[in-house]
Amino acid sequence: MRDTYRAAVAALAATLALALLAPAARAAVSPAALALRWAPIHYQDVDPTGSHALGGRSDYITRVDFDGDLDGRDNWEAAGQPGASFAAHAYYSVAETATHWYVTYLFFHPRDWVDHPFFETEHENDGEGVLLAIEKDGSPYGVLRAAVTVAHSQFYSYTPAGSTWTGGRETVDGTLRTAISPHDGLAHPVTAQESKGHGLKAWPQYDIAGGDGIVYHPSTTAETPSGPNDRDVRYALVDLFAPGGLWAQRANPALFAHLGTFAGDDSGDCGSGTWDCTVDSANAPWGWDDPDDLPGRGEIATDPAKLSAEYFTVPGGLSRAYTANPYAGAAAALKAAARTAPPVRD
Repeated sequence: MRDTYRAAVAALAATLALALLAPAARAAVSPAALALRWAPIHYQDVDPTGSHALGGRSDYITRVDFDGDLDGRDNWEAAGQPGASFAAHAYYSVAETATHWYVTYLFFHPRDWVDHPFFETEHENDGEGVLLAIEKDGSPYGVLRAAVTVAHSQFYSYTPAGSTWTGGRETVDGTLRTAISPHDGLAHPVTAQESKGHGLKAWPQYDIAGGDGIVYHPSTTAETPSGPNDRDVRYALVDLFAPGGLWAQRANPALFAHLGTFAGDDSGDCGSGTWDCTVDSANAPWGWDDPDDLPGRGEIATDPAKLSAEYFTVPGGLSRAYTANPYAGAAAALKAAARTAPPVRD
């Protein structure tokens, strides 16, 4: 009888242990789900005028392989060809510590362009984006605390209303607004890109400038804008670390000229009627850099906890030890390459 009683108690204890563990298991979310939950509602200003605008398509976000190949040096020309896909996509990666998640988003355009000849340049390919810092608070998706955006070769930092984070070595540049997406009913941060050069800041520091523009909403569906003035276009997310994806192609000389810099040339009409067309002048996240801050090249994506600790004052601090970081295995190689890579241009 005593053995039967002990067995029953042990079984009950095991059941209770599983019950206690179940909420934690349910709370765990995949990197893809986390990235979709916090993906920005994204305002894209569009200028449809000028021969390099392609009627506005030069300002549409799309995939790097929108033309069906991974050759970065034909994207300027391919953007103007029939059949080029402008189905909306953005790339993401997720790093995690015991205290925070960090989600990096990349928005790609085939052209960085201008429509006048006055001392400005344009170039093939364009890659700019945003880092979001999300504090773990016991809820499945955490709470959004801060953002750092990439506008050419400068970073800008923001905090949402009510955030506990304040400025650190860098001054906070403004408030990160949120809005409810009509597609999932959830509050998302709101970002925006200018037309032509596609610098990215928190909305409304950049905004649709009174005319044509697109409002992109995160989704699992990739829609193509109906035209240059479409205020509800869904975009899909692409994992930077998917098999055969952008990170896996980092040593592909047809796509990357050097550390995180997309290969681009001055063929086609790039530079025609303008000051110049520069080459190799757009970057993936591991190539982003602000020369005026302390974090090194690419660390906005590869070591986002370090960048966050530099940019912000965080009550209680934040963990610098990663429980998941897809760049970790290449950290030493990336730092070594950064020492000899040409300066970032955009």
